[in-house]
Amino acid sequence: MTNVLLRRDHDGVAWLTMNRPDARNALSMGLMEAMDAELAAIEQDASVRVVVIAGAGASFCAGHDLREVRGDARRAAYEALFALCGRLMQRIVALSRPVIARVHGAATAAGCQLVASADLAIAGESARFATPGVNIGLFCTTPMVALSRAVGRKAAMEMLLTGDLMPAERAREIGLVNRVVPDEELDAAVAALAARIARGSPTALAMGKKAFQRQADMDLAAAYDFASGVMTENMLAHDAEEGIDAFLEKRPPAWS
Repeated sequence: MTNVLLRRDHDGVAWLTMNRPDARNALSMGLMEAMDAELAAIEQDASVRVVVIAGAGASFCAGHDLREVRGDARRAAYEALFALCGRLMQRIVALSRPVIARVHGAATAAGCQLVASADLAIAGESARFATPGVNIGLFCTTPMVALSRAVGRKAAMEMLLTGDLMPAERAREIGLVNRVVPDEELDAAVAALAARIARGSPTALAMGKKAFQRQADMDLAAAYDFASGVMTENMLAHDAEEGIDAFLEKRPPAWS
């Protein structure tokens, strides 16, 4: 039986590759369960500094597996499907490691949700993005949650209401992806970004990602109060002392 999710670790970066190329890496229950379990394992793996999510074959991810979805039309089945998807997306957001989406081909519906849930995203120039549920009578309500937190409201509503495919450069303009590169340079660009982040302090990266998520929903004064407390805790951590000393002494830091 083919593994629906592949993992390859290199220099502190865990590459998770969705491996259902014949189904355009549609998010079956099995694939989502495998991703959720692997991310939970990574949370406990101190050797991993950064996570990359990629797709095998011609596309990043085509969203939910509609054949599987229609195979069980009970309310309970739908509730279980969307609850699992929600847990997976929240796992990505809450993970103490930065998550990068490596996007090629199509990233549609829940596949677009994956991109929006990741901390960073790099796309090949031929990549396309859409939340096309409206075209089959199914508004992309759960992808909407991640999308509306990643891009402006009007851009999100345009995607959700039209379902139209969006080119990679437009996705960059609205903030859905950080960078667009020639397709043949995609792996190198993702690897370089992951390696750059992996050189940072694991303590600072974990504290910083968590703080970024929490302060985003606060008003300005509360956000500064919260961030000041986190900054103080960070300063008291070994890595901050080591990093500052290393900078002053003009030597590479030795992170804990």
